[in-house]
Amino acid sequence: MISNIEPQLMWKNFVALNEVPRPSKKEERVIAFIKNFGEKLKLETIEDETGNVLIKKAASPGMEDRKTVILQSHLDMVHQKNNDTQFDFDQEGIKMFQEGDWVKAEGTTLGADNGIGVASIMALLESKDIDHPAIEALFTIDEETGMTGAFGLQAGFLKGEILLNLDTEDDDELTIGCAGGINVSGQGDYELQNKPDSFVSLELVLNGLSGGHSGMDIHKGLGNANKLMNRLLMSIGQETELLLHRIEGGGLRNAIPRESKAWVAVSNQSKAEAAIVELGKTLKAEYAETDPDLAIEAKVVEISDQVCSSVFVKNFTASIYAIPVGIYRMSPTVAGMVQTSNNLAQVKMADGKFEILCLCRSSVDSEKLDEVNAISSAMAIINAKVDADGDYPGWTPRPQSDIVDIMSNLYKEMFNAQPKVMACHAGLECGIIGSHYPNMDMVSFGPNIRGAHSPDEKVQISSVQKYWAFLLETLKRIPKSD
Repeated sequence: MISNIEPQLMWKNFVALNEVPRPSKKEERVIAFIKNFGEKLKLETIEDETGNVLIKKAASPGMEDRKTVILQSHLDMVHQKNNDTQFDFDQEGIKMFQEGDWVKAEGTTLGADNGIGVASIMALLESKDIDHPAIEALFTIDEETGMTGAFGLQAGFLKGEILLNLDTEDDDELTIGCAGGINVSGQGDYELQNKPDSFVSLELVLNGLSGGHSGMDIHKGLGNANKLMNRLLMSIGQETELLLHRIEGGGLRNAIPRESKAWVAVSNQSKAEAAIVELGKTLKAEYAETDPDLAIEAKVVEISDQVCSSVFVKNFTASIYAIPVGIYRMSPTVAGMVQTSNNLAQVKMADGKFEILCLCRSSVDSEKLDEVNAISSAMAIINAKVDADGDYPGWTPRPQSDIVDIMSNLYKEMFNAQPKVMACHAGLECGIIGSHYPNMDMVSFGPNIRGAHSPDEKVQISSVQKYWAFLLETLKRIPKSD
């Protein structure tokens, strides 16, 4: 059914792509898939040492004198599913369905980020009747968990002068800049002790949050499951003595966490349950607009795990409370743009060890490092060993470039509206690619995608059609080589 949607050539390739498991850092199958695709078309197909794939296609007749265009998208996708969804990402293809004007997946991420971009490039490579200049189709790997594909690009691998990145999620935007990012991780140990005989163990489940992209959605005030679970633990601890068996909260760094579980031991069950009910009402009221399905469940469980001390509980919850989450600073120069933020992506503790994972983003490197210091200071409360790695640069806007001017005017001509020429708070590969090719003109654009990095991900059919028409017309307007 999905393959019959217009433009059929693009949707057909999206369906084929979504049959291939492609988690970040496990892209062997999708690399083989895209190489086989290029080779079957008898196009020059190259895999570099990092795993990026480049497929070259000559200009269509009459377009030989135009500048070579690099069309770029990443092969990997975020693998997230609802807790009650039975699905094996390593073995199964994404199960898609159409609902009105949207394509969705059954309880998992859809892979429209960045599968629609990949499928668009595949359609252009496969087409026989679309006018285009010479194309270098660049498929990068591991964008979602470190951008190692973009980092691994070598100077001279690309010859094109213009790069069109097909990884933006609003069809009225032309993105010409983005934030950089850095991973912050804290690990440590704590002492274990036996649970007192008089204590009752409870399993706490906080779920139903909206989740979303930790860059593009960070300004929406969405609930962070790790922060809210920590708030719940502190509320219980204020009413009764609280010990912790273990915590399992969140997942990927670039996804706002939707769920968290904690196994606790309390000295007074009734007071603990009253505190849970009371905070549950408070959170439902606070997050009624952004996270209407927020839910907290608690049940008594028999668990043999040892617990941490009450002193560690107080220090641990204080540390999590102190970690900045969400907007750190808005841009003073670009109205409405988040300049610096942090996502508290994962909190885990069990068997005497804990781990806390964050992703800081900023378009200002000095401020990004300032937030790293703030997080490190918060983790010092529990003597965590803090590491900061995976630092990647932002992309400095060049609003007066030729391709920005061409695409802005074309958008107004085609849609009788002014596009939003902007920088975004997500991490795009353009910043890294630009560090290898500083003179390259770059623009990122794409169709409307909602709920990226969450099982609510969906892509709008009519928007894909608009984006596709815009992409094809842009290729026709590429200027002549100097």
